[in-house]
Amino acid sequence: MGYFAMGIVRKPKVTEVTAMKNLLDRAVKEGSVLPRALPELYENVRDFFVYVDEAGLGGCVALHIDMADLAEVRSLVVREDIRGQGVGEQLLEAVLNEARYLQIARVYALTRVPGFFVKNSFYSVDKSELPYKVFKDCMRCRLFPGCDEVAMVRDLGRETSVAAQDAAGCDAFAVEAR
Repeated sequence: MGYFAMGIVRKPKVTEVTAMKNLLDRAVKEGSVLPRALPELYENVRDFFVYVDEAGLGGCVALHIDMADLAEVRSLVVREDIRGQGVGEQLLEAVLNEARYLQIARVYALTRVPGFFVKNSFYSVDKSELPYKVFKDCMRCRLFPGCDEVAMVRDLGRETSVAAQDAAGCDAFAVEAR
């Protein structure tokens, strides 16, 4: 196992949305992710996890639910100075744990970095294996319809664990009725 950066992965605060937008905008310029409008980020802030260290916001990722058994890992971005230090893996594990907690059987990503996902137990599939509604965001991409992204999938089955609940921050959902 490699060196891991020292920070925490957690749900973002609304006050961090503009920093998320700035991080995503830099990645858009690199061609890594689709652009996200600020109102869209506020609307979907609960889909996200962030990595925060002493320098501030170091990364983000979202789990976007498409159907009862399918969700997308999207907007996975890590700040340039901490890439290669395990931050992407920590962020990915957070959304995978949330998917497990929600009992989502399958997660996917559309990516130009398939090696990262292969290293994290994803496998490539033909895009046609994913439902058409998955591609609604593709219409906004400057490369549409000549997309060069690879569809990667990870089957989670019905995995559940206390660790998955804790890591996803979902223990707050277990509210005792009085």
